[in-house]
Amino acid sequence: MKKLILATAFVMAAGLTTAHAAETVGEKAEATANTAKRKVKKGMHRVQEKVCAKGDAKCAAEKAKNRVEEGSDAVKDKAKEIKNDVDND
Repeated sequence: MKKLILATAFVMAAGLTTAHAAETVGEKAEATANTAKRKVKKGMHRVQEKVCAKGDAKCAAEKAKNRVEEGSDAVKDKAKEIKNDVDND
């Protein structure tokens, strides 16, 4: 029983690693660049939010807009990554 579980886990792990191997070097670089861009943009937004002096309501609205923009960017980048994975299969 123990050997069966180990064998199943090994097969599943091998299948997961080969699924990621199909991504090209260019696609990996693009994904890394997108992640870096999102982190920089998120940092800029946090600084802008800290120094916001427009009043509570306007600052809260700007903060909400920033969160929506960050979420949108993350979804777009993930969609591109999934498309690249599907295209390579």
